[in-house]
Amino acid sequence: MPPPAPFALGFADEAAILDDPAEHLTLFRFAHDPRVVVVDFPSLEEQGRMLDRVGAFTEKAGLPRDRVLTDSELEAAIRERGDTVATFYYGHDYPAAALARFFALADRDHVVLSAPEERLRALVRQLGWLAPDAQGAVISLSREGADANVTRAARAAILHHELSHGGFFVTPAYADYTRRFWLTALTEAERDSVRKFLASEDYDSSDETLMFNEMQAYLMFTDDPHFFLPSFVGMTAARRAALRVAFRRDLPVDWLRDALSDAPAVAAGATVKASERRPNLR
Repeated sequence: MPPPAPFALGFADEAAILDDPAEHLTLFRFAHDPRVVVVDFPSLEEQGRMLDRVGAFTEKAGLPRDRVLTDSELEAAIRERGDTVATFYYGHDYPAAALARFFALADRDHVVLSAPEERLRALVRQLGWLAPDAQGAVISLSREGADANVTRAARAAILHHELSHGGFFVTPAYADYTRRFWLTALTEAERDSVRKFLASEDYDSSDETLMFNEMQAYLMFTDDPHFFLPSFVGMTAARRAALRVAFRRDLPVDWLRDALSDAPAVAAGATVKASERRPNLR
């Protein structure tokens, strides 16, 4: 078999990525930090077939972290959560090191990966992320209209949320800043509430780094009330606003600081019916 054709990666900012029609698999290097690679899928099904097993490996509660699930185990995990390949995740985010470890463990245990997953390996290899200490992150989303939940507003919220994860993964100073903010700006009760919310969304709440990474993405960068409201973590809108002002003040990444300042505030007292909530972000 000839080697797969290299992936074409253009450069694009958030607005240009949002406007991408994603009629076919499209990849971008994020203009403000090219170490963040955005994969835009034409369907949720295609996204899931490439990335769901990685998500199960890195952050889903109750699943192993020391090995890669087999096909039957992955199918069972998706089914037990009432999901499908398409709905297991609406957006993905993984650092280069986690992807390299995923492929190393799959090879160690002779887990046969799918063709889309092997395409992901080809991308990781092309980017040089199988090397030790490689810095990079993959984030993903699907086209507008991929299902009834992926409206333009939802797509924008997913992209904004996932880009903050990309910044977290590729900038150690930002990850450390977020950790310190988590420990010093939030009260113990607030941290517990965030953990409970994330656990209810099927995140592995025993992973402390995952907890403060998701804290920054939800509290600071997710303003669509169908995905997140401060009331979901027992917080008032005023308290969240105060935390965002404090978080932005010394934020060490210019593009993230600008992205935070541009994010619209959710009106105090905003509510969303349970039937109107969209599937949780990742």
